[in-house]
Amino acid sequence: MTQSMPSMPAVFLGHGSPMNAVEHNRYTAAWQTVGASVPRPRVILMVSAHWYINATAVTAMARPKTIHDFYGFPQALFDVQYPAPGLPELAEEVADAVQPDQVGVDHDSWGLDHGAWSVLVHAFPQANIPVVQLSINAAQPAAYHLALGAKLAALRQQGVLVMGSGNIVHNLRAMDWQATDTGFDWARRFNEKAIAMATSTPGEAVALTHDADFRKVAPTPDHFLPFLYIAGVGAALGESLHMLIDGYTYGSLSMTCFMVGAPCPETGPAAQDGAMDASSLPPADSNI
Repeated sequence: MTQSMPSMPAVFLGHGSPMNAVEHNRYTAAWQTVGASVPRPRVILMVSAHWYINATAVTAMARPKTIHDFYGFPQALFDVQYPAPGLPELAEEVADAVQPDQVGVDHDSWGLDHGAWSVLVHAFPQANIPVVQLSINAAQPAAYHLALGAKLAALRQQGVLVMGSGNIVHNLRAMDWQATDTGFDWARRFNEKAIAMATSTPGEAVALTHDADFRKVAPTPDHFLPFLYIAGVGAALGESLHMLIDGYTYGSLSMTCFMVGAPCPETGPAAQDGAMDASSLPPADSNI
């Protein structure tokens, strides 16, 4: 079966606000383009910023639940369900790929958090491709995550689409509701360094965590680390990442997306690119 599987790319998507799940803008249009352009995956292995725990684990339930891990947003967002099946047997494939690192198996506690389904509802709206989540081990240094991503590159030959979902720049406390489509100087400065690194030497991406702006762009590293997994895939392939789309929102979030292992599809203009009404949005710490 795996011999007939097409080789899959790997993708990092800057997911931004959970509201992107129910909106249509140039970023969600780019995610839709990704889903339409890649070969049909056997399974999606998702590294989401929102499963950030002190262990490396994969979900192994047949029917992962849709987790609404936020509060205060409009009811339409809580009504979103993403009923994709799981693929419990992928746990063993991941464990084999990352040896000697250890991977735990989660049979019932997690599911698909909004870092996963907010992008998947656009990329694969039919929810008919199995999705397995890989946790981000908060107890491990940045180099561990890059190296783990490099090990996961081998799964591409088995029809596994490795996806990272986070944000290279993600500082909720610094958000400016009036800066709908712009980035602060420090956000742009760091994001441009990340783009330069990703598109030239992704295997050196850990160096970004030592940048003078890193603590400001990533007060906690959970949203940055999924990018390292895709940089690790690029390092394993000896390929640079291709930028799918770039941009900023609310000053302190970058929406940059990358692909590696396949030509980057062209993204057309979105049908609608309206900014969110900030007056109706919950406080920054509601996006947990």
